[in-house]
This record gives sequence, structure tokens and C-alpha cells, in this order.
Amino acid sequence: MKQCEKCEPDYTFTPELLAFIDEWKDKPGSLIMILHKTQETFGYISRPAAEQLSKLTGISLARVYGVITFYHFFKTKKPGKHRISVCLGTACYLKGAQDLIDETRKLLGIEPDGVTEDGQFSVDPVRCIGCCGLAPVLTVGNDTFGKISKNDIPGIIAKYKNV
Repeated sequence: MKQCEKCEPDYTFTPELLAFIDEWKDKPGSLIMILHKTQETFGYISRPAAEQLSKLTGISLARVYGVITFYHFFKTKKPGKHRISVCLGTACYLKGAQDLIDETRKLLGIEPDGVTEDGQFSVDPVRCIGCCGLAPVLTVGNDTFGKISKNDIPGIIAKYKNV
């Protein structure tokens, strides 16, 4: 594994990620694919990792950062171990999804883009989860919770507290 210069100790470019970058770096429009794979690997894209991606691909750091900051999906801060995503698609929004976000952040004591002090939770609005029939929808990792209300939030959080 190749440790990127100035990266956090756990931010190691695996052989699989390096091979993916090498395979895609010369293809037109490949930056988004590479950024998705990098975020999939680490959960976010730190500044040192963006610098390393720039070096490995030959794409300017300004362009790399321009894409990272333009798309809401990409994160530049490490999310909580349990990333809570609340759908703000039309159906969910109309059925109170913003109230779910507000209540979840209130219960966890975090601001937008924040992470709980213990690093366990973060809360992100997302544009669509694809479960409109279950609106409003919240996910924690790969678990989906549908047709929920603010009253369901404490129980959902409790499920992941010591996991």
C-alpha cells in the first residue's frame, strides 16, 4: 500500500484504488469516477488525498477541488461512523423530511456538516434515496427506515449507539 504524503495515518491508497486510478486517469471525464471510488474507499476526500489524486492523475488540484466542492455528494470531512442520510426528494420533503433532519441533529447535538464528539454520527440531507413510496425516508449506512416521524428518531439512534 502506498501512504500518501501528509495524509492521515488511516488514509492509505490501497493497491485496488491505485489500480483503479491508473485504469481511469487517462479517460475523458474520469475524475468523477475516481472521486467516487476514493470516497467509497475512505468515506470522504481529505485535502492531502485530493493533492495525491492530483499528482496521480495529472489533473490540477484546482479542478479536483472544483469538482469535489461542486457536487454535494462528495465530503471533505470525515463523516461519523454511522452516517445518517435523510431524503429531501419531493415526496420526502412534503412529508416532513426537514423536520427529521432538524430533530436528528438536535438529539445528537450537531450542526450541519457536523459529527458527534465521539465520532459516531453525522447527518446529511440527500436528494433522493429512491424509496418515494416509503416517504419520509432515513438511512443509517445500508439500513433504510421509511414512513417515520420525529418520534421514531430516538429509537433509531439508540439502535446504533454502541455498535
